Amino acid sequence: MSVSFRPGGDALGLHRVLSPRGLLPQAADHLDTSLPPYASEVWLDVDVLNIDAASFTQLERVHAGGGPPVSEQIQAIVSQRGKMQNPVTGSGGMLLGRVRAIGPDYTGPLQGVAVGTAVATLVSLTLTPLHLESIDEIRPQAHQVVVRGYALLASSAPIAVLPADLPQALVLSVLDVCGAPALVDRWVERLPQDGRLMVLGAGKAGVLSLLAAKAKRPDLQLFAVDRDQTPLDAVAAIGLAEQVAVVDASDAVAVRAQAQAWSQGQGMDAVINMASLPGTEMATILATRQRGLCLFFGMATSFTRVALGAEGVGADVDLLIGNGYAHGHAEFALDLVRSAPAVQQLLKQRLGM
Repeated sequence: MSVSFRPGGDALGLHRVLSPRGLLPQAADHLDTSLPPYASEVWLDVDVLNIDAASFTQLERVHAGGGPPVSEQIQAIVSQRGKMQNPVTGSGGMLLGRVRAIGPDYTGPLQGVAVGTAVATLVSLTLTPLHLESIDEIRPQAHQVVVRGYALLASSAPIAVLPADLPQALVLSVLDVCGAPALVDRWVERLPQDGRLMVLGAGKAGVLSLLAAKAKRPDLQLFAVDRDQTPLDAVAAIGLAEQVAVVDASDAVAVRAQAQAWSQGQGMDAVINMASLPGTEMATILATRQRGLCLFFGMATSFTRVALGAEGVGADVDLLIGNGYAHGHAEFALDLVRSAPAVQQLLKQRLGM
C-alpha cells in the first residue's frame, strides 16, 4: 500500500493539538485526527482499547445511574476530543493495533517494523490522536473495547511489538499497568528487612505489584485490602499476600485500623494505592508509619488531597506518584507474568479467557 505523508510533524505530537494551542497533547482539549499522517508519525489500525480501571468504573456508574451505555460514552468522548480522555477522571488507557504505515521521518521504537505487525501502545490514550469508526464489543470484565478505527503516534511515544507466546488480550491487560510492577521492583529495595507492604486494590495492577515485591524481596510481609472478597481470595490462594482483608479504601479510619492490627500498632513500611475509586488518599497515608513510603498509582487519586492530607495529619511520609513509564517496563512486566503461571492463570480468569 502506497501512502502519501504530509511533511514534518513534531516529535512530541504538538502538531496534532487543535486547542488550546501551546499545550502538549495530554493537556489539550481537542486533537487533530485528520489524514494523511505526517512523515514523523506511525499510522495504526486500532483493534482494541484497554480503558483504565478508574475511567471504566466511572463510565459504568454513569450508565447504572440512567446514563448512556459505556460504548456510547466512549464514542462521544473520542468524537469530541479526538482522543480517549475521560473528562471526569482525566485518564484514558492504551490500545492494541496493527502497523498500517510508518512515516519516512519517524524516529521512534517501531523503525524497521513490518506493516501489519501487531503492537500495543505504552503511552496513554489521553494523548493519542484516535478516530473510531465503530465500537463492536464491550468486555466489562477486562475493561476492554473491541473497535474499528485508527490512531496516529508521534516519534516520542513508547510502543511495543506484541509477543507471540502470550494471548493478546492478556498482553494488553498487563501492558496497561506495566509501570506499576516496574516501579515497585525499584522502590522495594528501600524497605527494611522483613518490612511490611500493603496494597490497596487487588485488581491487575495490585496483583502485579504484589508479584513484583515478592520476587524482588521475598523477605517482605505482604498484605492486601480490597472492597470485594473475590479478588482477595484469588490473591491469597496463590500466595501473593500473607493476609488479606475486605475493607473499603475510602474509609481511611478502617484501613488504618486494619494496618495497625497487622503491624502491632506500628503501621506499614509502604502502602501502594491501586484503587480505582476516588477518596482513598487518606487511607494510604494513615496506614503508613512515619517516614514510610506511599506510592500512588490509582488514576482516581487527587494529588492535592494527598499533599494537604498528609500535612493535615502530621504524616512525615514519602509521597511518590506512580509513573506509567519506566525503562524496560513492558519487558519486565511480561517476564514477570511468564515466571508465575498461577498469576497468569488468575489474570486469564479475570479476562474471561
